[in-house]
Amino acid sequence: MEKEDAGKVVVAGGAKRRSRTKLERRKIVEETLTPGATVIKVAGVHGVRPNQVHHWRRLYRQGLLGRPATTALVPVTITDPAERGARAVAERHGPAPTALPGAIQIETDMARVSVHGAADPSCVRLVLEYLLG
Repeated sequence: MEKEDAGKVVVAGGAKRRSRTKLERRKIVEETLTPGATVIKVAGVHGVRPNQVHHWRRLYRQGLLGRPATTALVPVTITDPAERGARAVAERHGPAPTALPGAIQIETDMARVSVHGAADPSCVRLVLEYLLG
């Protein structure tokens, strides 16, 4: 088996196979997470077999493909539910669940997420990254 200096092409028995960096694999996986995307379509665009992309998705969910180089900050506003006009929220999304001590409620134009009790920080981060793109 031979490798080029850049480490991008592996030659085995005359067949060429491209090796992807963690960043490339993560970007391909993140493309599959966008609305309307499918693993088969994304894999085809990048010349990768769908089963390979499924494997990368498992690695991504386990946090083994690293994190993006930059982390975006999300603006946060803490308000009393009675002061923010619960009627407007109820008109858009139905009645809001009762807030419990230690509850986290996140509202965007696309979704409303409620976390009650002890929240795993990595789980909350993953949900926020998915919602905010």
